Amino acid sequence: MKNIVVLVSGGGTNLQALIDARNMGIIKNGRISCVISSNPNAYALKRAENNNIPTRVIPRREYRDSIYYSKAILDALNEEKADLIVLAGFMTILDRCVTEAYPYRIINVHPALIPSFCGEGFYGLKVHEAVLDYGVKISGATIHFVNEKADAGAIILQGAVEVLNDDTPEVLQKRIMENVEWKLLPKAVSLFCEDKIEIINNKAYVRD
Repeated sequence: MKNIVVLVSGGGTNLQALIDARNMGIIKNGRISCVISSNPNAYALKRAENNNIPTRVIPRREYRDSIYYSKAILDALNEEKADLIVLAGFMTILDRCVTEAYPYRIINVHPALIPSFCGEGFYGLKVHEAVLDYGVKISGATIHFVNEKADAGAIILQGAVEVLNDDTPEVLQKRIMENVEWKLLPKAVSLFCEDKIEIINNKAYVRD
């Protein structure tokens, strides 16, 4: 049984999707062993407590820069014996000391179809605003491994939705969450825990 540590900063809707999937038996061979928040007021902490999942708070503001903060996160991950780390609305970019310690063991959700609308500065509603400004007809979400570059790790799963003429960033965000993120993130986590993801030449392949 693999230990899944989830990093959060806000409301925790993706965390809830993972909790629900675990409770329904969708996630196999893995358990959410700890939730770590960068924000002491994150509602995600309440979601974890409601499901008897241990929590830790490591406030970003208490560290002078991202390197010191990343080292604190790394210490916590090591203490929790993390097998898989999931970034679920975690609003801090981690230093390479974390990604190098956990290669192909950190998963993130990006609310667009990488390599479009990704990289530094593309997060949250800003992604959906950019999608609508450009006028693309299809958007979606990408589940990918995390490396030292923003949104540049190996892609595990992707899913798409139609962009409608009267969409607002908020409406598009909700459609992508409900139809892609909340379904594919638990699936990717289960694939990892079942050892069904193979890395070849820095690309992720899902095995049956």
